Amino acid sequence: MSARPLPIGDEVRNDFPILSRTVYDRPLVYLDNAATTQKPLCVLDAMRDEYLNVNANVHRGVHYLSQKATDLHEAARERVRSFINARSTNEIVFTRGTTESINLVVSSFCDEFMTEGDEVILSVMEHHSNIVPWQLQAARKGIAIRVIPMNDRGELLVDEFEHLFTDRTRIVSVAHVSNVLGTVNDVDEIVRISHQHGVPVMIDGAQSTPHFKVDVQSMDCDFFVFSGHKMYGPTGVGVLYGKEEWLDRLPPYQGGGEMIESVSFDKTVFAHLPFKFEAGTPDYVATHGLAKAIDYMEEIGLDRISAHERELTRYCMERLRNIDGMRLFGESEGKDAVVSFLVGDIHHLDLGTLLDRLGIAVRTGHHCAEPLMQRLGIQGTVRASFALYNTKEEIDILADGITRVSRMF
Repeated sequence: MSARPLPIGDEVRNDFPILSRTVYDRPLVYLDNAATTQKPLCVLDAMRDEYLNVNANVHRGVHYLSQKATDLHEAARERVRSFINARSTNEIVFTRGTTESINLVVSSFCDEFMTEGDEVILSVMEHHSNIVPWQLQAARKGIAIRVIPMNDRGELLVDEFEHLFTDRTRIVSVAHVSNVLGTVNDVDEIVRISHQHGVPVMIDGAQSTPHFKVDVQSMDCDFFVFSGHKMYGPTGVGVLYGKEEWLDRLPPYQGGGEMIESVSFDKTVFAHLPFKFEAGTPDYVATHGLAKAIDYMEEIGLDRISAHERELTRYCMERLRNIDGMRLFGESEGKDAVVSFLVGDIHHLDLGTLLDRLGIAVRTGHHCAEPLMQRLGIQGTVRASFALYNTKEEIDILADGITRVSRMF
């Protein structure tokens, strides 16, 4: 697929009609992309076209529409496989999102491989979706959670990570990129150390796949999870990548149609991978939308997207640093697409609410990362997060808005 010339920032904004709307009679400045990205017309058009012309349940039908819908659904699986460089489509499981992907692994892995006293290693900067499922298992089965600490720059202390392993460590599960700090964790080193101890690794890629190229074979992680809606695709669809040897060993997460080979009242034989983990009717229109979102990103170029967003991050840090009373959180080298901050004694909710009245959409609160907030000694932050359609002019509007609001206090 041929790349368009320099399709970054202003030059792609026409692909996203929502960006041209106004909020409170002001042009919308959308800086909440870590929560969800806006959707390009090509994704919306593809999903509408499927509903209008190819809508039928997948896999089980012999009629024309069902076969066409199945072809699109399985083509999307191959598109995802290629996108993250998985070895086989058997290793690509469709879910409702990162959260369900994590819950699937946690539930199935703990059922098969963990007993009371066994341990999982997480990091202090995890999203709640990679904390709470493990805590549920701790309450049910008595497993223990150990935590990788970080320094004041927002970087995980990998040396201390290695000391957390014991003979009861069964799995490591960490974020690729912090949704608060923008820290890009050295997952290659985390996987290498873990495998030296014979321990598998799950990587939460919700905040990495929208921003730069991911290669799961090069990373050598055992599980990798991400969501469609954070990378210009529809809501309600996500991906679990798992090495085939691990997925073969895990029991199903849910039961029902689609995930079976045969059923009698005496015995059920489960379907082969990846269908063993896909009970019920999948959101086959959303998977087609996700494939189109991947096409869109790769047409622009992941390297180009990454360079653009890192420049926006650098520029935003530079602009905000000059505002009186500014406190920036996350100073790691090469941080990506997220800037979290507080200004003086202004409550993050007040600051975010007043920025909204200026047409600036930012996220406020603990960002589903309360343990990280406790580590930072705060209740929450304001977070600006960037996508390929954001511009330096929008960051200027943000900086001017923060300055205006801070003067009110």
